[in-house]
Amino acid sequence: MSSSAPSAGRPLLGQPRGLWTLFLTEMWERFSYYGMRGLLILFLVASVQTGGFGMTNEVAAAIYGLYVCCVYLFALPGGWIADRILGQQNAVFVGGCIIAAGHFSMAIATVPTFYLGLCLIVFGTGLLKPNVSAIVGDLYPEGGARRDAGFSIFYAGINTGAFAGPIVCGFLGEHVNWHLGFGAAGIGMILGVIQYRLGSKYLPREGAVRATGIDGGARRQAARHLALAVAGVAGVGTLLALLQRAGVLHLTLPGVARSTGVMILGLVVVYFLYLLLFGQLAGPEKKRVAAVFIFFAATALFWSGFEQAGSSMNLFASKLTDRLVGGWEMPAGWFLAVNAILVIVFSPLSGMLWLRLGSRQPSLPSKLGFGLAAMAIGFLVMAWGAVKTNGGGNRVGPGWLVSFYVFSSIGEVCVSPVGLSAVTKLAPKRLLGQMMGVLFMGNALGNLVAGLVAGGFASMPLPGLFGSVAKVIGAGALIVLILSKPIRSLIGELPPGPEGAGELPAEASVRAAD
Repeated sequence: MSSSAPSAGRPLLGQPRGLWTLFLTEMWERFSYYGMRGLLILFLVASVQTGGFGMTNEVAAAIYGLYVCCVYLFALPGGWIADRILGQQNAVFVGGCIIAAGHFSMAIATVPTFYLGLCLIVFGTGLLKPNVSAIVGDLYPEGGARRDAGFSIFYAGINTGAFAGPIVCGFLGEHVNWHLGFGAAGIGMILGVIQYRLGSKYLPREGAVRATGIDGGARRQAARHLALAVAGVAGVGTLLALLQRAGVLHLTLPGVARSTGVMILGLVVVYFLYLLLFGQLAGPEKKRVAAVFIFFAATALFWSGFEQAGSSMNLFASKLTDRLVGGWEMPAGWFLAVNAILVIVFSPLSGMLWLRLGSRQPSLPSKLGFGLAAMAIGFLVMAWGAVKTNGGGNRVGPGWLVSFYVFSSIGEVCVSPVGLSAVTKLAPKRLLGQMMGVLFMGNALGNLVAGLVAGGFASMPLPGLFGSVAKVIGAGALIVLILSKPIRSLIGELPPGPEGAGELPAEASVRAAD
């Protein structure tokens, strides 16, 4: 029996039983993540009298942006810890426990426990997210269509949780108590951890022993390196805090968020320049690495608009949208569930469209350009809707937000598979892991920018704010579409796959943001 095979259990509905364990784990993790995300910025700007922190939009948006940025950045060390110390299955379990602890910490109504909870969720998600998807792949050592179907089922779990989280946590947080909503997210994660432990006997043995396959000395050395890195980060943080307290530094959260964005972009640019100049790449490899950078920039631009769902659009729903239904006011966070429903509907439709078009389907750059264009149209709709508010004096109907989510979801099913597929197809095999890490950094950068943009929600006219975002993303779409043929020349001939082979692999359809 292969070490990759599930350790026990007959198939259920034609799929390994371990898939259903991972389906529920991911569903509950997304329930907790999207449930809390739907409350976060609303809680931060809510008045102290209503139980919130009473922050300005700018500061609240900076906290939101830094949080969602770090969620993606910590996927990089999370994968490293799993590979060298814990093993993937243990990493998922430990990560889930830390996530639950973070939500329960936020359920305690104090400032220190709130920020501690955010940090714990970041650490736990960094352990869980990059490894649970990898274990799904281990269930299908034979590959093939059954594997694609398994990832499609797993993807449904993601969106089921993304739909239910804002509904449950949004109602409890906005209509009962903010901290009860945060606690509900923790209960969801606990349910996920319990069923994961009970169903772990159905998971591939490979995911449990991969790290233990490294000799004990190597694992101890990796643990020492991790401890040194944590101590170093903690030391730098302590030093900055002391300098701030002494008046030497004058840091602000928006300033830190902006500096973090510049640092991420700078690191990525330096990395690509190093590869192109000193990476000993062959001519075709250099062209493909240059194409990967273009995809990085374009997808980061897309996520900077898309991820405003939890920031700008959440504030618009709360402050400027008429949510009364028969005299009852619907929670603002419920609008975040719309995207999950639309993605479940649009994903198979887009797959059928690419299959029908066959070799006539748009190229990877064209799909990316169309996705950016759809995102830009969504912001134009919101700019129009913002005009109808008369500077905030009127509330507008929910159709404006729903229309935005229609266009952003269309953009998602075009862009999300493209970024993942481009990296797996274009990156030199010896650099694939690093390139996937760069893609995570693009997601992090986009999320950070989305938070920073939301900081202008109250300080500048919304038609101008949304219109500016539409112009920037629309310009990016136009550039990508105009340069589609040159980008294809950089890509060159690809192996059979997304360029003319119909639907992308199902695992590539799992949103990069997830």
